[in-house]
Amino acid sequence: MHIGNGSGTQQGFTYIGVLFLVVLMGLALAGTGQLWSLGSLRAKERELLWVGTQYAQALRSYYRSSPGVALYPQRLEDLLEDPRFPQVHRHLRRLYPDPMTGSHDWGLILSVDGRIAGVYSRLQTKPLMQAHFPAQWSEFEHMNSYRDWQFVAEKSFLTH
Repeated sequence: MHIGNGSGTQQGFTYIGVLFLVVLMGLALAGTGQLWSLGSLRAKERELLWVGTQYAQALRSYYRSSPGVALYPQRLEDLLEDPRFPQVHRHLRRLYPDPMTGSHDWGLILSVDGRIAGVYSRLQTKPLMQAHFPAQWSEFEHMNSYRDWQFVAEKSFLTH
């Protein structure tokens, strides 16, 4: 008959305790990752609102500063250096990528003559942000997709 000191049982409990601790740490890290992901998405949404506003203001500026007949640009690049003026005339500092996709491939809202009157993200995911938008974009409330956030120079170009 063997009488042990119970060290095998104690090692088993220690092993189970360590496994339990590893599982808890994994769950905590997963939760932290989810919070970080949500925070990152909220930051991208804020950046999309800022960038979209920059494009809308630049398109409005281009239209309003037209010599002669008021027109929107044919290309987004025309906002960087307006080809209608002999001296450098800028409406936008640089072409910004879509914060949601990281791409410069914006969806374009065209005026009746085929010129660019607004931009939108091509991402079809439902936004986290559903309320409390800046006043000029209040129509974005309860939209089903980032594509629905249409940043236009003039509200009459919204396609609802």
